[in-house]
Amino acid sequence: NYLFHFPPHQTETTAKLRRETMTGVLNVSPAPIFRPVSSHKLSRNNRVLFVKSMAQSSDSSNGSTSVSTQAEPNSSFSPPPNFKPPKPKPFTPRGDKILDILGASLALVFRLGTGALVSGYSASFVPKNEVPSDQYALEIAGFKVKESSNIGPRPEKPIEIYEFESCPFCRKVREIVAILDLDILYYPCPRNGPNFRPKVGQMGGKQQFPYMVDPNTGVSMYESDEIIKYLVGKYGDGNVPLMLSLGLFTTLTAGFAMIGRMGKGSSYKPSKMPPKPLELWAYEPSPFCKVVREVLVELELPHILLSCARGSPKRQILYERVGHFQVLSHT
Repeated sequence: NYLFHFPPHQTETTAKLRRETMTGVLNVSPAPIFRPVSSHKLSRNNRVLFVKSMAQSSDSSNGSTSVSTQAEPNSSFSPPPNFKPPKPKPFTPRGDKILDILGASLALVFRLGTGALVSGYSASFVPKNEVPSDQYALEIAGFKVKESSNIGPRPEKPIEIYEFESCPFCRKVREIVAILDLDILYYPCPRNGPNFRPKVGQMGGKQQFPYMVDPNTGVSMYESDEIIKYLVGKYGDGNVPLMLSLGLFTTLTAGFAMIGRMGKGSSYKPSKMPPKPLELWAYEPSPFCKVVREVLVELELPHILLSCARGSPKRQILYERVGHFQVLSHT
């Protein structure tokens, strides 16, 4: 179960997203410009993920080839007239989105749920009273599922990935992101997108996707398989999961996984650029997250994806906010 909430300062563009079914969360914070993100770390005291943005362009001397994008000087970001943020409530798909959800669910079959579990995931059934009431856990037939995972070192700054939704090579990278429980700053590059697709050509010399920039190490690269090897080596245990190591079979099944969406999330739709990246709490295999992220990509809206696959510690953060695992935004 999930819910969706926009902060009072939502934009005209992000208002479109309120009508979409999702298991993510979006957040826009006021600032004159966005980029680059200077820190991204988990705060146990505040029980939230804190993202800090500095209003300055990145310097190539620090090893990152980040893009600096300014908001339109005369643009205004405010909620629609008479807008009231919705109260948290159990998630139910809208009737007109049922077919979208079913189409997105095909990926679970073709990819065997790759990306649904965090690296080192394990689970066990324990008596209900063995799990504190303030701790997130599934309840099944009077028992609770105690879950754990084994994640590697965390990057200080979010890794940046330029990609688009309907690309099978990009999907492979999104799956390893979920497995490693990484938080990624995505720059959508839909066809005819005026902002980030051309920037990839300027930074790397060609418009090929996905393209990764790690501001923590200064490494940037193309090629999905090379990106996957880099990420598991730097932020995992060094082992590429089986379903991401089968070469052509991996690529083909990643392509088949998107048949049900028929190219959604690949073509640009005009939009107003937000002053800072939005936030999306989601994970790749979820069909509910999928239909929302397609809209983000089509509108070319940069967003920080806070991965929360099964076994992610971030599920507890969400649970502490609402008392059950549903998604919400913070201001």
